[in-house]
Order: sequence, then structure tokens, then C-alpha cells
Amino acid sequence: MMTRNAYVALVTCFNDDETINFAATRAHARRQIEAGNDLMVCGTNGDFSALMFDEKVRLVAEVADEVAGRGRIIANAGCPSTFETVRLAKAFDGFGLAGTAVITPYFIACSQDGMVRHFSTVADAVATPIYLYDIPARTQNHIEAETALTLATHGNIKGIKDSGGSTESVEVYLEVARQVPGFEVYCAPDHLVLWGLQKGCSGVISGLGNVAPDVLATIIRAFNENDIPKAEAAQEVFAGLRKDLYALGFPPAMVKRALYTNDSSVGLSRQPALLPDNAQDEAIRKIMTSRGLVQ
Repeated sequence: MMTRNAYVALVTCFNDDETINFAATRAHARRQIEAGNDLMVCGTNGDFSALMFDEKVRLVAEVADEVAGRGRIIANAGCPSTFETVRLAKAFDGFGLAGTAVITPYFIACSQDGMVRHFSTVADAVATPIYLYDIPARTQNHIEAETALTLATHGNIKGIKDSGGSTESVEVYLEVARQVPGFEVYCAPDHLVLWGLQKGCSGVISGLGNVAPDVLATIIRAFNENDIPKAEAAQEVFAGLRKDLYALGFPPAMVKRALYTNDSSVGLSRQPALLPDNAQDEAIRKIMTSRGLVQ
């Protein structure tokens, strides 16, 4: 049976002046690798939309240097324009990545034909395998089934990260994978980790894994060892944490603040991200304490 794996969509740590704290980001990368998880850099939980071009390149370089063969890295190069996405993907090409994710263009409304051209152009331009990244709630552009099927046949498009948030969207892309052998589907919603593995996903890409890396790693490890009761128990913990934490606000912001309760080096996010408040912080601390996640 294929061994599944988990990528954690790594947070980007910031100093008080909103510059990137590379040392703290490297420390959080080490924590994930030591737990047994792989890494996604410059994703939604990494505040990619607030980062400048050169910062993204250095961030991926720093994390790649920190990991140094101990784990796999996927980095998101997606930008609103095809031109900039190609430039960034080319800049990532020399870092030995397992893949380059490309989020659907945002702000610019795209036709399905336009997205085929966009992703194909990026995939043609680089050596690193490309992973499509679908998160329509944030970009307002969605990769439909036929589009995914067309792109899956491209020799340098290896798979898709589905952040649609439902079982239906995962099922659509898994059907594409059944038609195109070798095309990988990564499930992103944290409440669907085990479900996705059982349905045939190649793995997961998780934001919540920043907060509970060992719990996420346990789900994956237990599934790979066919210890389903253990995987189910860990998934129950993970899903419960997700429900409680995400009920408080925007998920990436809640993940960042939950990390802050253990390590203030993660810092705040760049403005105009949501600012924390005392009542919210206290609610987060209670959740983290109740689940044994406060150091």
C-alpha cells in the first residue's frame, strides 16, 4: 500500500516591526520535521499574500537549508499573474523541492481555459513538479473537474491540494486521479485527514498541524501501520481542536495565535490581518490547556 504523508502549511514568523523572523521560522520548521511531518512554505497559513517576491525566495531557501534532506518541502509560487508566478517558480527551482504549489490566480477572474493556460505555462517553465492549489473561498477561482483532468495529463503537473472544504470536492479530484495514474490528491481540511486517507488521497496538507504536529503525525503513522483505531482516536482529537479553535475566528489567524501561547517568537501577522484581543487570547489558552497543548 502506498505510504501517505503529511505536509504542514508552515507559519511565517514576524518580528515586532513586521519583518520576517527567519530564525524563529526555522525553529518551527525543525519542530515539524522532528515530529515526522513535511512542510509547505508560503501557503495560506504562511501569510504568502503579505510577502514580497524576494522575501518568498529567501524564506524557501532558509527552510530548505534548515530541513537539508530530513524532509520534503512544497512551496507555493502562485501569484495573481502568470508572469510573476513563472518568475517565482523559476526562483524556487534550485532548492530541491518535492514540488511547487501554484494557487489559483486571485483578484483576476479566470475562465477554465485561462486556468489551463496559466498552470500549463508555469509547468512548462520549470523542472520542479507542479501541484495545483484550489481554494475558491479565498481566490474566487475554482479548478473544475474537466480542467483538473486536462491539467493532470501534463507531464510536469503532479497533483492537487484541495482546500475546498468538503468531501465532494475531494471526491471530484480523486476521480481525476483514478483516470490519470500517478496524479496525487492532497486533502487540506483538517477534519477530513483520516477520511481523505481512507478514500485514497496521497496525503494531507494541514494548517492545524502547526499547533498539534504530533497529533497529525500520529494519524498518518497509524494509518500507514494499519492501526485504524489509533488513527481514529488521534483524528477525533484533531477534529475537536479544529472545531473549538476555528469557532473563534479566521483559521490562519487562530493557528498563529494558538502558537503564540507557547512561543511568542511567531509574532503577529502583517497588517491588515486580524489583531488579537484579550478575550480571544484567553479563550485560545483555555482550548490549548484543555487539550494538553500548552507547554
